[in-house]
Amino acid sequence: MREVWVITACLALINATASHFKEGLVAPDIEKEFYRLQGDLYSLCRVKFMRLAYLIGYGTDIERSPVNSASLSMLPWPKPAVWPAAPPDASSEVIAKEKVMLQANPRIKHFGIQRKPLPLEPSVLFREANRRRASLSAGNMSEMFEGRPSLIDGSAFDASTRLSSPHKNAISMMRTNSLPGFEGSIDRPMRLTEIYVAAENALKDTISDANFWKSLSSIEEFEKKYLELTKGAAEKYHRSWWKRHGVVLDGEIAAVCFRHGNFDQAAKSYEKVCALYAGEGWQELLADVLPDLAECQKMLNDQAGYLSSCVRLLSLDKGLFLTKERQAFQADVVRLAHSEMKDPVHLDVSSLITFSGNPGPPLELCDGDPGTLSVTVWSGFPDDITLDSLSLTLTATSNVDEGAKVLRSSTAIVLVPGKNAITFALPPQKPGSYVLGVLTGHIGQLRFGSHSFSKGGPADSDDFMSYEKPTRPILKVFKPRPLVELAAAVSSPFLVNETQWVGITVRPMEYSLKDAVLHIDTGPGLKILGSNAIEMQNFDNTSQSVFDIASHNDTQRDHSSPATNNFEQLNLQDDRITFPDWASDVNSILWIPICAIRDGLLRGSSSVTPYRSSIVDGMRTIALKLEFGVSHNQIFERTVAVHFTDPFQVITRVSDRCNDGTLLLQVTLHSQVKATLTIYDAWLQLQDGFIHTGKDDGRPASSFFPLIVSPMSRAGILFSICLGKQTDTDDVQAMQPESILHIRYGITGERSVGAHPPIVVEPIGQHVARQDLIFKSALVLHRPVLDPCLAVGFLPLPSSGLRVGQLVTMQWRVERLKGSEDDEIARHNGEVLYEVSANCENWMIAGRKRGHVSLSTKQGSRIVISILCVPLVAGYVRPPQLSLPEVDESNISCNPPGPHLVCVMPPPLSSSFCVPA
Repeated sequence: MREVWVITACLALINATASHFKEGLVAPDIEKEFYRLQGDLYSLCRVKFMRLAYLIGYGTDIERSPVNSASLSMLPWPKPAVWPAAPPDASSEVIAKEKVMLQANPRIKHFGIQRKPLPLEPSVLFREANRRRASLSAGNMSEMFEGRPSLIDGSAFDASTRLSSPHKNAISMMRTNSLPGFEGSIDRPMRLTEIYVAAENALKDTISDANFWKSLSSIEEFEKKYLELTKGAAEKYHRSWWKRHGVVLDGEIAAVCFRHGNFDQAAKSYEKVCALYAGEGWQELLADVLPDLAECQKMLNDQAGYLSSCVRLLSLDKGLFLTKERQAFQADVVRLAHSEMKDPVHLDVSSLITFSGNPGPPLELCDGDPGTLSVTVWSGFPDDITLDSLSLTLTATSNVDEGAKVLRSSTAIVLVPGKNAITFALPPQKPGSYVLGVLTGHIGQLRFGSHSFSKGGPADSDDFMSYEKPTRPILKVFKPRPLVELAAAVSSPFLVNETQWVGITVRPMEYSLKDAVLHIDTGPGLKILGSNAIEMQNFDNTSQSVFDIASHNDTQRDHSSPATNNFEQLNLQDDRITFPDWASDVNSILWIPICAIRDGLLRGSSSVTPYRSSIVDGMRTIALKLEFGVSHNQIFERTVAVHFTDPFQVITRVSDRCNDGTLLLQVTLHSQVKATLTIYDAWLQLQDGFIHTGKDDGRPASSFFPLIVSPMSRAGILFSICLGKQTDTDDVQAMQPESILHIRYGITGERSVGAHPPIVVEPIGQHVARQDLIFKSALVLHRPVLDPCLAVGFLPLPSSGLRVGQLVTMQWRVERLKGSEDDEIARHNGEVLYEVSANCENWMIAGRKRGHVSLSTKQGSRIVISILCVPLVAGYVRPPQLSLPEVDESNISCNPPGPHLVCVMPPPLSSSFCVPA
């Protein structure tokens, strides 16, 4: 009676207050509080109604959810003095109840999850009913009010239960056996079905409201009234402060919809409940509801939702499910991912698959370097799972507009439960710092992504929270900087046309040169001799010089060098060499045998016209290309200039001319190298027109040798020569136009300084004491100035000057300085061939440009050669030039010489072009 009274009183209060309430007339806070009170009244009615339904045998149709269990297990049973007994004629009803109980099958949860059913009773009803039926003491009447100071906390119904002590016994005696259906005799213990039937008959006699009794008359009517009360409480809670209470009651409505096959409505309500539980972190409650949501999604063929629910189930605490149950979750994920889904599914698995960079400093790379990035991935799957692909994004911290860099795995990856070390091939990246972005991949048609910092739950819910970890760089790519330096080890010149050791220093700058390959292109004029003769040795740039390294070369070849001094001979294949392992991080020097080839002889100079050296003379270049790095991605190119020269620079001077015509020719030798030169012999092979005096063969006295020339010093040699008879010009084979100086010498020097003894490719026999070298230089000796036989002079121009378009006569006077019957003119019968040359753009020649004139063989005879010319342009121009092709230049003296430039005036103005004013 008390349970029924509470239900009817709460419903009456709800209806009465609802009829007097109008929205908008009160403040929002008061309105929300009003709906909260109505929600509490509906919730109390709902709990009391479920208690009565359980008493009459509807317990199998009540959802054993956490909220129902919490409400009913803490609500005491009704406490009548004597539990009512079943009517004598209720055997058919008892049998019907037993049949219903036998046919009731508890619902098995999806994935075969087995859980102990949550209780819906404070104590066992069978024991409680039979205990109270066996007790007839009057004291039991007071138990009706034990622990029940009020029916509704804070409500007006408290006064009905406050009974004073003097009236308790009277009330007990008055109500003994006064309730309908109660009997005074005590017989055998009742069965549970009999307890249900007895309670149902007692309620039938107690409830006077026909509509209320109708709601308990059948399971269908019970569910109808149950949904009405539950929906009323949920609706009121949603409009009040206690929205979470409404969401929880939505889950109870979803359970009824699920039981009747309304999966769509059930799934919508379950999603709200799961969002609430996930946001609050109530994993045990989420583990109770989430399987039901997954089953609804499976029934609705919602593949994306079903996969998401399975992933969320796997993300829950491992202790909430058995291992075989979690394996069932994973099996469904893999099965559905590899099935024929219409569209690929994208899921966020941040709570199941997490990742981070390895502890310690970030990976440091130079610009343009590839690498291997190692990432730790934690898998929350209970078994091994194969990922068809896995990708990782890197985000630059300095340039947000650059976009994320995606690293992809080349093969399938198997993740074991727990910690996994995954490596990604890292292509060259731009300079900057990079942090981990998103881990993505796919399993069949399932595309997943993980941010590693997501707590879980849908991002659009109010209670979603995201914990972002501090960004710690996992990769640092340095800006471009010099990684290696290649330079010539020696700046002083080497010997030309001889094989010399050319040193190339290699200095790594905090970068490994392991397996580096050096390409050597010698260019024109250079040639590498010996493919296996390249030497490489290390040196300390701070405390050891190149000279110190070279001084230990012989020792290292003959004896095993210590660990600090490495020496190795390398093979040159296809113009490239590979560095040894020890040269990866130390300064080293390469010695390459190179020969600079130069055709022709060195031409000496005279003291009148000294030789002006240039830095470009003898310069050769070696193109170097070094490929290094992990995959030879780093390329360093450098062109190294190497200077080659002859051992001597030759300068000639006629130091004296004797009365007998003897000339003392002084040959000065300037050393061009930083090495000691030893001259063993020297001789001069004279050109046509000069001979050695006496019986000399052109060699100085042997006592002068050996002559030692220190580095960059000078030495001189005197030769006694005189003018001789010139060879007939028709005998071309016998004519020698130049004199040649021959010097046999030796050299003593170090390759670390500059020029040194040439490399001997073929071993020299033991009987050879030294290796002599030959130096040759061409000398052009001119006949003395007073010896020429002809003088050519340019006659002065007219005093009126030159004008454009006017004829002018150019004249040259040719005079014989000495008489001779045996010179070029005499051999041509006194005929002199002349030729006038001029720029055709500046001059027009009116006479003959080429011809012969007669000149007597007597001394003092002369002729004048005249040519008519017309200037074509005004200004300073070069005049026409006269030449005698058949007479050697040494026999011609220009006196006076012709002008370099002449001034040509513009043409005079013509009156025919004048216009009167």
